[in-house]
Amino acid sequence: MSTGRHGAFGAALRQGAPRIMVELRPPRAGLEGTAGMDAWIDLNHAVRRFTADGRLVFLTDDAVGQAEEESLGHLAANLDEGTERRRLVPFLTCKHSLDYCLLYAERAAALGLGALTVVGGDSSVGPPRCVPHAEELRRRLRQRVPELALGGWANPFRDPIEQAGFMAAPGFTADFILTQVVSHHDSDRLAALLAEARRRSADRPTLAGIFHYRSANPATLERLGAFFPVPASALTREFDAGVPADEITARSIRAALAAGADAVYVSNLGLRGAARRLQRIADRVDTPETPGR
Repeated sequence: MSTGRHGAFGAALRQGAPRIMVELRPPRAGLEGTAGMDAWIDLNHAVRRFTADGRLVFLTDDAVGQAEEESLGHLAANLDEGTERRRLVPFLTCKHSLDYCLLYAERAAALGLGALTVVGGDSSVGPPRCVPHAEELRRRLRQRVPELALGGWANPFRDPIEQAGFMAAPGFTADFILTQVVSHHDSDRLAALLAEARRRSADRPTLAGIFHYRSANPATLERLGAFFPVPASALTREFDAGVPADEITARSIRAALAAGADAVYVSNLGLRGAARRLQRIADRVDTPETPGR
């Protein structure tokens, strides 16, 4: 386990509220004119609001194989001085050149960001990885920019012994962990992973991924299922029973925290109105569910 400033970042995740963080996607590449400008304005507003609320904001890197605009330069130019940049945590995948990745980390540190989450990236789409595994890139980044906290990745849907073994390896070089998306329908997988990590003394501050499903549209659920396990039948039953989308997300957050996650990060909130949407969900997490709801 790491020490120093980067270790302190991970430890801070275990030291109080809020326990609900957020993942945002930069605008997709190629947006022009008003559409592009509006998208960046919405992103800036969301980032300022979330960081003011004390939440970490994770920024994706070419999510699900769709090219996104590189966000560091834009954020540096447009975020006001009052924004707590140490709460911004971009994802950096290995699907760039090694020189780009090293320079990206240096730029992030120079901008005052507190951390990077370094993951391999989907090897089935887009360019190849610059190194075979994310831990190799994290080791290089730790040498180049030691002041940055570095996040790793774990997948509760794979063998927990295997995943905890990766986390226990001396060269894993991660100060905190993000997990694949889980829900209240499969939170037992998360609990098994975290229990095995504790058994191996390999546990780190862990944020479980939560996806905000807006509907049970079959085509949408099928498309999402190509990227992470989707409990489509169970979600469909909930939506058909009239359970609101916000409540379904709140159920998953409650289950992830009960399974042992230190915090969660919620994705698919959109940009416009994202902070209000997340606050509605957070209110439900804190309020016991009424029977029959």
